[in-house]
Amino acid sequence: MHAPAPPTTHPPSRTASLALFGLLGFASGLPFFMFTTVLALRLQAHGVGVVVIGFFAWIALLPTMKFLWAPLLDRLSVPGFARFWGQRRGWLMLAQLGIAASLAAMAFTSDDRSLPLTALLATSLAFWTTTLEVAADAWRIILYPGKAAQGPVVAASVWGYRTAMVAAGSGALIVADGQGWTAAYLLIALAALAPFPLLAAMAPEPNARGGRTTALITGIATSIAILLGVALAIAAIGWLLLAAAGALGIGAGSNVTPVVLGLCLIPFVALAIALPYIRRAPADAPIRRSAVTGPYVDIFWRYGTGVLALLAFVSLYRMGDVLALTLAKPLVASLGYSLRAIGIADGAVALGASMLGVAAGGLMAARAPLGRTLALGAILAALGNWGFVWLAHRPPASLALYLATFADQFGNGFAGAAFVVYLSLPVNPRHPGAQYALLSGFAFLLPRLLGGASGSIVAQHGYDRFFLLSGALSLAALPLLPIVVRLRPRPEDA
Repeated sequence: MHAPAPPTTHPPSRTASLALFGLLGFASGLPFFMFTTVLALRLQAHGVGVVVIGFFAWIALLPTMKFLWAPLLDRLSVPGFARFWGQRRGWLMLAQLGIAASLAAMAFTSDDRSLPLTALLATSLAFWTTTLEVAADAWRIILYPGKAAQGPVVAASVWGYRTAMVAAGSGALIVADGQGWTAAYLLIALAALAPFPLLAAMAPEPNARGGRTTALITGIATSIAILLGVALAIAAIGWLLLAAAGALGIGAGSNVTPVVLGLCLIPFVALAIALPYIRRAPADAPIRRSAVTGPYVDIFWRYGTGVLALLAFVSLYRMGDVLALTLAKPLVASLGYSLRAIGIADGAVALGASMLGVAAGGLMAARAPLGRTLALGAILAALGNWGFVWLAHRPPASLALYLATFADQFGNGFAGAAFVVYLSLPVNPRHPGAQYALLSGFAFLLPRLLGGASGSIVAQHGYDRFFLLSGALSLAALPLLPIVVRLRPRPEDA
């Protein structure tokens, strides 16, 4: 990889912008259910226990770690692709190929005879999905600074994201019910690759060098080498983690909840210790000038102790939704609903509810006080979680499943759109990709850590108490709202 080409300075027209970021949101959302809820149902169908299914939820931790490689996307470009289409689109095209390749590999290993291999491929899919999001988020923040500009673009992006999630989850389950898991994953792999030719057909950057065909061939060849390298790195890290878990005695019967809760406290304790040193650091201090640490130190330097409240808020706000996502589909399947019934509910019902929720959340975030919008989003998300408790106490019926699905998806969509707008505001435009990756990654660190223990919680307390807890946690961030909406950054020094 080489230094980036100068970025595009003029955003597309308003209509083109909404369509573009709707497409990017669609491309990011399409694979998500395939390594979360759809994979959970697939594992359940193959007889994997609920505790181990919960462990697979830790794959979704990878997006919370995206700050580890997000700076590379701000500083490097993909050879071939970037020369013609620019830095951001180059990363988007590479990520598209990584997503399609990972999905295809999961399709041909859909019997899940080797759970470590399944975990490796699902982790690869999560990595490339996250990389796509990082590149798209950075581009959005650069092109559209400010709340008023962010609102419509975020709504289009989240709309596309959630449309793809629902379409992938619904389509995959319906196909799996009739044709098997291999066909389901291959279908989504083909759909995931569909945006690639559209990106390749777009106009080149103003400073493009060489021809389109040469750039495409060079970019694909480079991408294959990068994909293989990333797969080997993930395999090596996974082997080390499995060895460490075995040495600690962690297995299918382990109660990991206390350990996870302890791990959740580590980032906050570390930040509290480091903040005084960061606040005193002058502009020429190595930690502020470093290409690796500088973008992250900057946000702590600007917000000081207020960053603890900010990070606590973003960590709690989506807690309920993330926990519910892990085991919502296994719960519904355990109630006697077929894969086809779940797929239909995740189709028209969930898609319509999600689109309405995202549109309402994005519109209100742009026009109303953000604190009020965030509060309403948290309440709607809690009601959506509690809808599963209501569903569990009713005999299987399509209407009941549709009502619970609608409440869950509308609340999730509304809260998600408002939350993305909020996360974009503390970001320094000088470090858009890295800082947004940090905030959005931290937002899901705690819930996804606890998500891995969700199977243990259900095994001990049952689905009822689990979903009552997840709904209550959706409201846990509300006491912090008056603080975070008043936070203002420290003026930058020289």
